Amino acid sequence: MNVLGKDLPVMDHIGELRKRVLWSALFFVLAMIGGLLVAIPIIHYLTSVEPVKGMELNAFSPWDGIRIYMQVAVYVSLVLSLPFILFQVWLFVKPGLRKEEQKASLLYIPGAVLLLSIGFSFAYFLVFPMAFYFTGVMTNQLGLTQTYGLAQYFTFMFNILLPVSLMFELPIVVMFLTKLRILNPQRLNRLRRYAYIVLFITSALITPPDLISAIIVSIPLMGLYEISLLLSRSIYRRQQAAELAWEAEYGEK
Repeated sequence: MNVLGKDLPVMDHIGELRKRVLWSALFFVLAMIGGLLVAIPIIHYLTSVEPVKGMELNAFSPWDGIRIYMQVAVYVSLVLSLPFILFQVWLFVKPGLRKEEQKASLLYIPGAVLLLSIGFSFAYFLVFPMAFYFTGVMTNQLGLTQTYGLAQYFTFMFNILLPVSLMFELPIVVMFLTKLRILNPQRLNRLRRYAYIVLFITSALITPPDLISAIIVSIPLMGLYEISLLLSRSIYRRQQAAELAWEAEYGEK
């Protein structure tokens, strides 16, 4: 395998990959300890604020408490580990990048963390309360008593927070795939209408079944797609300029 003009044995890359995976796993274990320590305070906080403030959450299974405790601990540890794991990925691919590419790609790490935080905030403070309110309205209209289980409540929350938060990583994914020349602005332009349909359908699936809610959620996601397209175009132009400069300097020799 060739990296910056050097032929490196495949086993060297496997060894390097193993090293990065082991470091990531070790850090995750340490973060898991932190997650286990803060999981109970986080659960207490999430069950004491809107939209379930003042409501009674029940355990319908002996395993509900420990299951939610472990889930929250795992999610916290994943969030804490994300920057370190991304840094290990960067260290693994770093030898195959030019110096300017190394600096530029390193910025993906804080960018990914920032977008994940924005996506989580958008999902938790807007999408999740809106969806929970709708289910409560429907329950009341049917004349039913709202009796919620702890596991069901947190599962409902996670099923909204996780996909929305991850969808906000779209610009980072597009930039990375453009760097690898898997995507380009022309292809993203051709896929725009299909991407909008997929984003709207996804928004409709994770929100209450009304048009307004789906539109409210889909507009930021479509905006992310347009931002991704602009970033891809910028990277693609720099790639084209670098190729032209290389051809001008070495092409005729």
